Amino acid sequence: MVLAPPRPEANMPKVRVNLYSDTQTRPTPAMKAAMMAAETGDEQGGLDPTVNELCDRMAALMGKEAAVFLPSGTMCNQIALLVHCQRGDAILAHRTAHILTSEGGGTAALSGAQIMPLEGKGGQFTPDTLRAAIYTPSRNAPPLRLVAVEQTANLGGGTVWDSQVLAEIAGIAHENGMGTHMDGARLLNATVQAGIAPDVMCQGYDSVWLDFTKGLGAPLGAVLCGTADFIDRAWRWKQRMGGAMRQAGICAAACLHALDHHVDRLAEDHANAARLAGHLAQLPGLLVQPPETNLVFIDTKGTGRQAADLARALRHQGVMISTMGPTTLRACTHLDVDTAGIDEAAALFAGVLQAQAA
Repeated sequence: MVLAPPRPEANMPKVRVNLYSDTQTRPTPAMKAAMMAAETGDEQGGLDPTVNELCDRMAALMGKEAAVFLPSGTMCNQIALLVHCQRGDAILAHRTAHILTSEGGGTAALSGAQIMPLEGKGGQFTPDTLRAAIYTPSRNAPPLRLVAVEQTANLGGGTVWDSQVLAEIAGIAHENGMGTHMDGARLLNATVQAGIAPDVMCQGYDSVWLDFTKGLGAPLGAVLCGTADFIDRAWRWKQRMGGAMRQAGICAAACLHALDHHVDRLAEDHANAARLAGHLAQLPGLLVQPPETNLVFIDTKGTGRQAADLARALRHQGVMISTMGPTTLRACTHLDVDTAGIDEAAALFAGVLQAQAA
């Protein structure tokens, strides 16, 4: 779970390299221009042409019948679970899944469903693990209603699920009367890394969403996709949860700009993550997990320092990085960090460690 960004301390230097999260990205000048030029209308009434265009494009991109524009990815997840599940139903998901670790207990509070955690390396469970978790229906056990996966697996290190494994998992779920949901917060990072089209990657999933506020760099918004009936029911929950908007085309225009200009460049973030990992792996005491996408996980145990201490020292040098545990840091590359920024951050990291050893 990523903690909230630390509040600036007195005399804290300006952030020079922000590796805290790809949610820290800011709209580019071109994206701002697209937002200001957007045609708008009442989104709640289906009258915003820019929102409608975004939803149509997203449904086609994901190979689904329909889509709905929502303020955040967490709302996408929670609304999807509310549509799929009733109170007391069971959801099978990895133990590090965002719906379990990072949404404020939303599943328990809103849908009343029970998440049954599955084990697996890199934030992923195997088809065999899923099969082993499926039990014979009983009045003593919660009904197995949904299987959820997260692509990429954030707390697993930004790992990419293999598309064939995803298809097998979806097949097992459907054969056993369960629905399927894909948390696609960083789905396009996965498709770019794997060289697979989004509709192929999520083909077996009844619902899927994409977050525009991470590597795609928009200031707001995510889009949930599914069947026309699913999205119609999702709209009722959107209304209930205060997610209906007015002239939301200003925000949808940023998402459309991102689809047009920021997808292919995700490969640059992956290359920068690999570059950063290579630099940090050479520093004494650090154990660095080789990244698959734009997330770099760093074990600080060998330095003898807690991750929070190192994060604080780095922040005093102008580098923001997130703390994931007592001895775990996470660096996240995105469009606001170029190669020069990666090299600068690595040099400052080295300086912090050298100052400790002195």
